Amino acid sequence: MTFQDSIATCLRKYATFEGRASRSEFWWFMLFFVLAIAIPSMISDIAANIIALALLVPNLAVSARRLHDIQKSGWFLLLGLIPIIGSIILLVWSIKKSDPNDNEYGPVPAEVAQGAMAAPPGAV
Repeated sequence: MTFQDSIATCLRKYATFEGRASRSEFWWFMLFFVLAIAIPSMISDIAANIIALALLVPNLAVSARRLHDIQKSGWFLLLGLIPIIGSIILLVWSIKKSDPNDNEYGPVPAEVAQGAMAAPPGAV
């Protein structure tokens, strides 16, 4: 998934907490989120806060979908409220490879399925 595809997908699924999000979708959107806040913050903190507030729901939604992709409930986002340890756990989980099979949260994201098919035989 490209940077533009990720942003379009996450904004199209603005408040969709069901389904799954691949690593690339999640991390490209996180990059967009950081840039969308950092650049305006150089000019005005108010503008950065407004943008952060506007992107809060899609950020939570893509984070929940990313957790679904590794067979975790979106409620695990509440671990982020635990100082340091919670953030480390969520970071490790967001880096984890996608579940290559359909799970209770939905089918494998298209790009993950394509990547699995492109892997050479015997590859882990």
